[in-house]
Amino acid sequence: MASNRWLATGNYFTSYREEQRIFFTSLDRSAMILFIVLCFAWPLLFDVGNKYMLVIDNILLAIIAVIGLNLVTGFAGLISIGHAAFVGIGAYTIASFATVLGDRHIIITHCWPLLILLSGFMGALFGALVGLPAMRLKHLYLAIATLSFQMIFEWVINFMNFFNQGQTIPVGRVYWLTGKVMRNDHYLFWYYVILAIIVVIGFGARNLLRTRYGRCLIAVRDNDRAADAMGMHPGLTKVYAFGLAGFCAGITGALHAYLNRGVGIDSFTLHHSINYLAMAIVGGLGTLHGSFWGPIAIKVLDLQVERFSEWAGSHITAATNLTTALKPLSFGLVIVLFLMFEPRGIANWWRIARSYIKLWPFRY
Repeated sequence: MASNRWLATGNYFTSYREEQRIFFTSLDRSAMILFIVLCFAWPLLFDVGNKYMLVIDNILLAIIAVIGLNLVTGFAGLISIGHAAFVGIGAYTIASFATVLGDRHIIITHCWPLLILLSGFMGALFGALVGLPAMRLKHLYLAIATLSFQMIFEWVINFMNFFNQGQTIPVGRVYWLTGKVMRNDHYLFWYYVILAIIVVIGFGARNLLRTRYGRCLIAVRDNDRAADAMGMHPGLTKVYAFGLAGFCAGITGALHAYLNRGVGIDSFTLHHSINYLAMAIVGGLGTLHGSFWGPIAIKVLDLQVERFSEWAGSHITAATNLTTALKPLSFGLVIVLFLMFEPRGIANWWRIARSYIKLWPFRY
């Protein structure tokens, strides 16, 4: 590497270990630390209402889910159309405890970190089970298998009395070191919890990709036969890719249950699976920071389209049907445009911007 670790203008690696560093320069490390500190500090400096904090919390939840989806679809190359079902597995793990013990039981209100972790392992277990067909199936056939799991999950939840036939199952408020988390601090408290989990999962995923297990994911995606010839196990790699995706989804589902203080099937349908997949595509498949850009872009787009639809519906009476169809129209249009003109997603824009700043004022 160059002697100047702050403003290195090229790649001067002398070993594979240097090339696998998380931060290539000290400037990158300092910028990331500053960004994380700002993310934790800004709610203390600005007064944000519960309405906007809930929107931010939902964006952060989507980021965790898309990180898992990117591991299985972007890095391992396995199409999953049932990711919302894995999120539902984590949420209904919490709901099951609430049904058996009561929504205000001490285990639910005080031991919530352990329940969130348990929900992640339940998601990983079901993810590995769904990933077993990946040892024999590829491409469209594997996508149909994950879609089948999504349909089975919805049918089970809708027709079992234990899960209240898909209706809302309440979850009680949690306790922290300062006591019970009240309504005014509810969304702010979960903002910090979700943000801390994102930092841990984000660095965990980045470190995973530096190991041989992460490189196995990419090798199987590029050519599973060549990976097999090099001594890797493509089938086992695909299974643990689904397990990792299920773990992240299970964590997301448990946080969703606590954040919304209830669990209902309407939040884990096929529409949400397509939504997660769209976030991964728009953000950039096969890139870790694309898992952050995609949810932000799609969620902000939904909010702006919803506001425009409300404005158009109130001012243009004849355009009522148009405003109703505007949200799905814009959603599908954005996906098609990205697939046509920017298949590498917003992450590619970020890469171009970083390269320009790194090489400025030179043009090469």
